Amino acid sequence: MGWEKIPGLWKCPLFLCILCVTMAIADGTPASGQSEATPGKLTVYVVNYPLKYFAERIAGEHATVRFPVPPDADPAYWMPDAETVSAYQRADLILLNGATYAKWVDKVTIPQFRTVDTSAAFRDRTIRLADAVTHTHGPKGKHAHEGIAFTTWLDLELAAAQAQAIAHAMTRKRPGLKEVFRRNFAALEKDLLALDREVQGVVANNRKQPLVASHPVYQYFASRYGLNVRSVHWEPGQRLTGKQWFELKAILKDHPAKWMIWEGIPEKETAEELKSMGIGSVVFDPCGNVPADGDFLTVMRQNVENLKGVFP
Repeated sequence: MGWEKIPGLWKCPLFLCILCVTMAIADGTPASGQSEATPGKLTVYVVNYPLKYFAERIAGEHATVRFPVPPDADPAYWMPDAETVSAYQRADLILLNGATYAKWVDKVTIPQFRTVDTSAAFRDRTIRLADAVTHTHGPKGKHAHEGIAFTTWLDLELAAAQAQAIAHAMTRKRPGLKEVFRRNFAALEKDLLALDREVQGVVANNRKQPLVASHPVYQYFASRYGLNVRSVHWEPGQRLTGKQWFELKAILKDHPAKWMIWEGIPEKETAEELKSMGIGSVVFDPCGNVPADGDFLTVMRQNVENLKGVFP
């Protein structure tokens, strides 16, 4: 006897539910949560803006890349809420910067088989920090720069290696798109390495001049391009204390810098005080979060233009 003749079966809610799903599969209708317009499209979650930019360049229309960190937060120290952590856990790919970036990752459980540490291939080139210094980012609370330096992408050769790790991860997920990912990565790599060569050319004439960085985030940049940089712990939008000025003057005694590198435009009073000491201010935006204008490449190109005044 066929199922259509079973008494009362058509009134059973469970049967009707199963029947609807079966019919949907049979005629190719997407089940709940799938998109008919973008079958197979990857959902990728990242922990900083450089990874978002790299992933979008490589995947093109074949992925939706999510970076949920608010614009006013530091992605390295930001902590997601439970709902956002859940969204990361459901992603097809979770792209980590590695080198201790995104401190929240060690505090939650994320699926390892979907997670890619984009700096794993050059772990032996990560930079260990000698001293831990705790300081405050405005109302966001205190944190310390300690352990391992994490702004790996400021070495543009390492940035290209991180992009390559992303291309490989996407290929593993969607092998049928291997050629697309390979071609897009090649174009991105060309842009990054061209910029790397441009930085090398800009700094070539005076690499060893003393420089001061307003924040300890330029270790990979200094290492790659052979620069002589010492750091303080200043924020562009904060008024400085007497103690901070004292610390700078102590550095200048044996490190007579004529330029300070800033993450953003410093307070006018701060810049004027530095100028009175014979120190110019130059912005080199690390671009860890989404820029107000342009993209990763345009920000880095502007950074290079800014450096031309430091290395004439």
